Amino acid sequence: MMNEEVKKEYNPLDYPIAEAKDYGYKDHKALKMTWKITKYVLLAFSIFMIYFAVIIIAIQSFNSTDATTEFASFTFANYANMFGKGSLNDSIKNTFQTSILATLIATVIGTLVGIGAYYLPPKIKNRLLFLNNIPLLNADIVTGISLMLIFSLFLVINKKFFGFWTILIAHIYFILPYIILSVHPKMKEIDPNMLDASLDLGVKPFKSVLKVIIPAVKGGIFSGMVLAFTISFEDFVVGYYTKGNGYNTLSIWIYSSIGRKSLYPGVYAFSTMVTAAMILAVVLYNIFKKIELGRRIKGIYRNFKKKKEAMLYEEK
Repeated sequence: MMNEEVKKEYNPLDYPIAEAKDYGYKDHKALKMTWKITKYVLLAFSIFMIYFAVIIIAIQSFNSTDATTEFASFTFANYANMFGKGSLNDSIKNTFQTSILATLIATVIGTLVGIGAYYLPPKIKNRLLFLNNIPLLNADIVTGISLMLIFSLFLVINKKFFGFWTILIAHIYFILPYIILSVHPKMKEIDPNMLDASLDLGVKPFKSVLKVIIPAVKGGIFSGMVLAFTISFEDFVVGYYTKGNGYNTLSIWIYSSIGRKSLYPGVYAFSTMVTAAMILAVVLYNIFKKIELGRRIKGIYRNFKKKKEAMLYEEK
């Protein structure tokens, strides 16, 4: 009998299996893990550096001694005696007085300018917005010195001109662009026929702005107002060059006290309370925003359900 070649059945296990690395691919798991760890470390370090000073101030507000290099014992006395110094109380009062008035005045002017700029011809509107951006890009020290030189001209008329009024005007000047930039983009979200419809119904133009436009852009007005108040409250450079003798805001008072052996402990307590109030405000805002979003979603779902039921009823 002739030798016949015996054909074996194909078995894949008899042949070597090629791996991804045989085709030039590399395993990047170690590199991805390293980058992931590095990313979280950098994020944690950045957050730590941002809030490190706030944490130190909060710890120092409970320190029983004025020394900043040691923590003697835990106490609430700094909060109880927070307003025990007359000059500090005056600076806090001046800060709130200036910031609130400047924010309210700038909000009214900035809202009207932001609304009016939207209806200007494109060329004029672009030029106006360009001029509005200059104070934002300008350095604070240049703004402060420029305003100081302008206010110095009024000393011929009134030698006591420097003080509350100069700081108030200066704050309105440099927070006004933030209001305009917050209100103007919101105008693009409004239906252009809303104002025309109100005018066709016989409503006067100014009343149409109050009843139609302003409620539609209230989100931009509120965000711009909060931003303007924050910037005005923390200002130092512009206020330093435009203040008068004996009129200090909180930041200027703290700067004048830095050169002493230790800072008044009430400053730490007040700063901690302001920070806590701002954090609480942000948390409450996010909670209310989430609740409002939930209500809107429920309202949309309710309307959709009613329309669907109406369509099914018509089909029957």
